[in-house]
Amino acid sequence: MSQTRKTRARISYIQNIQDIVLIGIGVLLAAVGLKGFLLPNGFLDGGVTGISLLISRLTGWSISVLLIVINIPFILLAYRQLSVAFTIRALCAILGLAAALVFIDVPTITSDKLLIAIFGGFFLGAGIGMSVRGGAVLDGTEVLALYINRKTVLSMGEVIMYFNIVIFSIAAVLINVETALYAMLTYLSASKTVDFIIQGFEEYIALTIISNESELIRKTLTLSLRKGVTVFKGQSGFGKRGSVDRDIDIIYTVVTRLEVHKIIDEIEKIDEKAFIVQHNINDTKGGMIKRRATHH
Repeated sequence: MSQTRKTRARISYIQNIQDIVLIGIGVLLAAVGLKGFLLPNGFLDGGVTGISLLISRLTGWSISVLLIVINIPFILLAYRQLSVAFTIRALCAILGLAAALVFIDVPTITSDKLLIAIFGGFFLGAGIGMSVRGGAVLDGTEVLALYINRKTVLSMGEVIMYFNIVIFSIAAVLINVETALYAMLTYLSASKTVDFIIQGFEEYIALTIISNESELIRKTLTLSLRKGVTVFKGQSGFGKRGSVDRDIDIIYTVVTRLEVHKIIDEIEKIDEKAFIVQHNINDTKGGMIKRRATHH
């Protein structure tokens, strides 16, 4: 095995370990939010988790089984629209959460309704955020939102909001308005926590890449990952080796937050010393990225 292949294998191994740790932490945090706050007190949330909690409360069915069954269509959608690696991680994360709810004993932390809504949402949102940082999701709603975002003018934030409005409306009719209102508060707490941890996964991220292997990176982004890129002609100035005066190619591309993790992995496999700068972008127009109607 060549030195380059060994380096790529080592980077991939380390990255996979980091991802597993992040997803594991996410599963534990979400389990604390569900078993320590929401489940014992009959509280609801948004997304697939909210649907599972609602059905479990109305029927008494196992929340673990419901989480798996209801997420299956979204996992299949992820397989078709995203990647096999993402699908496997998402499936493992959801199965891990279902197992954690069965085998991990978490005491009921509080019976205060306001604290339940706020901190139950906080722990659940933290779990989702950590899982996304690890390249997975605990709730299939994000996958559906990304799919609809690509097909329509709706942003991911709008899709998730409309999805949850339906859930909360059903909860208000089948249970009571108070439960629906607390569910909205739980959802707001969870969503703000997710935004804080992953800095808005539905936003576009611009990547500026400077590397000695710029041509190979460009081909990987365009041919393998099917991403649009722009190559700027630049000149080296000053770096670790002091003053350098030579021409370089600077690669610029725009992707979604959910895609950043995979793309950076691929770049580091080619050049682990590549200089990568991430920029948050409010909106885009033209090119290979579809413009959104509004920004959240």
